[in-house]
Amino acid sequence: MANQPSQAPAKADQAGGKLNLFERYLTLWVFFCILAGIVLGRFFPGIAEALDAMSIYQVSMPIAICLFFMMYPIMKKIDFSQAKQAAKTPKPVLLTLVVNWLIKPFTMVAFTQFFLGWLFRPLIIGSEVIRGIEVPLADSYIAGTILLGIAPCTAMVLMWGYLSYSNQGHTLVMVAVNSLAMLFLYAPLGGWLLASNNLIVPWETIVLSVLIYVGLPLLAGAVSRTWIIGVTH
Repeated sequence: MANQPSQAPAKADQAGGKLNLFERYLTLWVFFCILAGIVLGRFFPGIAEALDAMSIYQVSMPIAICLFFMMYPIMKKIDFSQAKQAAKTPKPVLLTLVVNWLIKPFTMVAFTQFFLGWLFRPLIIGSEVIRGIEVPLADSYIAGTILLGIAPCTAMVLMWGYLSYSNQGHTLVMVAVNSLAMLFLYAPLGGWLLASNNLIVPWETIVLSVLIYVGLPLLAGAVSRTWIIGVTH
């Protein structure tokens, strides 16, 4: 009897099989970074104050620089011309847009108001001053959670797609569409949800955050991708 080919995938083809040491234990590194941040903030508060001072309209420039170098390599891989292919398979793209912009933001508001606005609010004491107005710390946490919940993930989607054996070409299309939608929908939706919940976040902060955290790496990735393809071809 002839030997039957093995049905088990090779180790190198398994999800995560090609990840390097840093990528494979990323969760562990994130935990250590959180722990290091807590320790530094506890015993060296001057560092946090110095970093916080380097902000424009309450947008931290050190964080912006770090996020740029995190987002840029992913944005460089995205072929935004593939966004046109979304018209050929509209159902997955429409489903993603509906979930990201019509369902997820409002469920995040509901969860946030329940947990931070009611259940745990007595535990969140103190206040902070925003543009001369004293704001309860709980409201700042609620506003931050709402803004975080509105933003669809971009950078990690490609890694999750790889780990789940997804269609990488289609994943690129979805990331491109969501990145472009975020530029136009995030600021007005975020401002409206915050105003509806009587939360104070300056419009300048929201718009500048979108431009720096998303627009800048997106533009840099698209330009450098076009330049690299032109040079190599």
